[in-house]
Amino acid sequence: MSRIARAVLHEWRNVVVDPCRGLRERGPLGVSLAVVACVAVIGLHEFQQTAAGAGVVRVLSEVRADQPVWLSLLRTPVSVFVPAVDLSAWGGLPRLFLAFALAELLFGRVRTLVVAYAVTLAGTLGARVMIALGPDRLGLPAEAAHTVDTGASAAIVGLFAYTSVALRSPLLFLAAVVPTVSGSIAEPNLAGREHLVAVTVALILGVVLHRRGGGPGGRRGGGRREVARCQCPLPVSKAVDREVGHDREAGRGRELGRGGS
Repeated sequence: MSRIARAVLHEWRNVVVDPCRGLRERGPLGVSLAVVACVAVIGLHEFQQTAAGAGVVRVLSEVRADQPVWLSLLRTPVSVFVPAVDLSAWGGLPRLFLAFALAELLFGRVRTLVVAYAVTLAGTLGARVMIALGPDRLGLPAEAAHTVDTGASAAIVGLFAYTSVALRSPLLFLAAVVPTVSGSIAEPNLAGREHLVAVTVALILGVVLHRRGGGPGGRRGGGRREVARCQCPLPVSKAVDREVGHDREAGRGRELGRGGS
């Protein structure tokens, strides 16, 4: 088998076979976080279209660089599940579900949420740094401080990048991350810069957390585990001690009998 065929087979097993096996073993609860994320995005998007809901969603999730840092930190968890106003929430649902479901089946709910929040928060704080640097230093203009930060899209591309590094899956990276990175480079606006920061942080997290072994260390049920040998002596029962002592005494008796003869 050629090297390319082995690489494709390896990625097929990691990206498709193992998650499907986990879904079969755990059932629908295995992707419960992905389902909740999709329902939250749909619900917040529809609520945002109403007159009363627009103000509520803005107060709970709108993050901008001209806000105090503490306010952005409070709103960032909700902003992960709020789509951009000018984009269709239904069009991004397949990518949202796939990113969260794949990460949830492979790494668990807690790590999936931590990675999604970490990359989103990194993009938010990175935007503040780039605005402070200004356009003359490869940053962003001051007007970008009034632009609403991207939420769900940064979490999606960050989860894909993290999963690609953890699984050693270049094809997944090419299909799910490279198009977003290319668009962010082509349009160096606030959202594009936040996507680049999110991908960078996700790559660093993937390398740091999965640098040992050939597969993802956080995967449930994945990979072979080495069984450590016991280094301390096990306690022996009294019955075994009596049998061993009896055999030793009988052996000494036979040796004495041979010596006397």
